[in-house]
Amino acid sequence: MPATPATESPEGSPLRVPPSPAPAVAKAFRRLLSGHPDGTPPWVQRIATGDRDCLVEPDGPAWAVHGSLTTLVGGVRALMMQALQPAAVTGVAEHSAYETDTLGRLRRTTQWLVITTFADVATADSVAAGVRSMHERVTGTGPDGRPYAASDPELLRWVHDAFTDSFLSAHLALGGKEIPGGPDAYVAEWAVSAQLLGGTDLPASYAELRDQLEGFRSDPGFGRAPATNEVAAFLRAPNLPVVYRGPYRVLAMAAAATLDPRDAALLGLAQRPGAVRAARGLLDILTWALSSTSPAERAARIRLGPGPV
Repeated sequence: MPATPATESPEGSPLRVPPSPAPAVAKAFRRLLSGHPDGTPPWVQRIATGDRDCLVEPDGPAWAVHGSLTTLVGGVRALMMQALQPAAVTGVAEHSAYETDTLGRLRRTTQWLVITTFADVATADSVAAGVRSMHERVTGTGPDGRPYAASDPELLRWVHDAFTDSFLSAHLALGGKEIPGGPDAYVAEWAVSAQLLGGTDLPASYAELRDQLEGFRSDPGFGRAPATNEVAAFLRAPNLPVVYRGPYRVLAMAAAATLDPRDAALLGLAQRPGAVRAARGLLDILTWALSSTSPAERAARIRLGPGPV
């Protein structure tokens, strides 16, 4: 076992320097998100292989937003927003094991987001086909008595709009790196993810995104489904291992703070001053431990290689 590095104290006696905790922090975090013992699941390794193409532009808007740890806040915010749409939250309550398989759902969502952003087109298509197959089984009756189906284009549009608005809002609020082309470019580019799943009439600009969200808010049942409060309460304190509950609370409070105040009120979520600042501090620590470039982005650069793509 290698010796701990030593240097000299001002008095000349050896001074032991403890090893950096960064590798341990990084490994634990990667293991949590991936569910894989070494923190790098096979699907991340697969991003390094395949054709030299992408659904989105390398180093473009989606890479800027989704390659950032601000997605941790954006992902929680997106789940909060999804709980507002009556059919969407009913489908989650009736078809998702979110209470007993919290980490599994998180990992599957992470896999879809990362592969759609960084993998080649064939791999993204394959993952999308699996999601479409799953959506075909998610059907039922909403609280207003109308049937719902996860494959319905309007429901897909809501889920897409909630995700897009959440990742973008979190990135902007938490000081993520500059988005090439700005918010409009991100909204337009990321529409491809929902198109793969069967989404239609998707927003092509930030203004269109906001207009569509206002349209969903006009639904009399918006934010008032029986399952809304249940899911919102769970998102405040999900079933995570004890060691992760404190950091999650910081991320969840920041997610709530970036919501439209009307949405936060419907969900019963407090918007606490300083929540975004606290999350920035936590993400700074994670960035220090993990590096500023994600394993998925590094794998994509291996596949793309040098030169124009």
